[in-house]
Amino acid sequence: MSEIAATTVHEAYAFACMRCGHGWEQAYEIEHHVDASHNAFVVYKADGERVPSPLSTPTCANCGGHVVRIMRAGRVSTVQQLLQNRRPADAAADVRERKAEAVAATAAPAGEHHWHLADLLHPFHRK
Repeated sequence: MSEIAATTVHEAYAFACMRCGHGWEQAYEIEHHVDASHNAFVVYKADGERVPSPLSTPTCANCGGHVVRIMRAGRVSTVQQLLQNRRPADAAADVRERKAEAVAATAAPAGEHHWHLADLLHPFHRK
C-alpha cells in the first residue's frame, strides 16, 4: 500500500478499569494516513510501538478486564496525587481516634458508658 499523505497528532487518555479499579494514563502518537486509493486509515503508537486503538477495546493491564472507562488525560494522575497527599493526614487522624478511644475506655468505670460525639459519628466514619 503506497501512501499519499500522513499527519501525526499527539493525544493522551486516562483509563479506569471498572472491574478492579486500576487507573492509568497513556500518551499516543496517532498517524492519519491516506493510501493511493484515497482510503483513510489510522495507526496508533504508544512509546514508539504500534498498538491497537485504545478507543475500540481497551484492556486493563492489571486484571485483563475490558470494561474500561476512557477519560481525558490528567484525571487519573490528579486522583492519585490527591490520595498520596491525603494518606499522612488519615494516618494521623486514625492515631488520634485510637488515643481518644483508649482514654475514654480507661476513664469510664466498668458497666458505665459516657457518650462522646466521636461515638455517635463512628458509624459514618470512612476508613
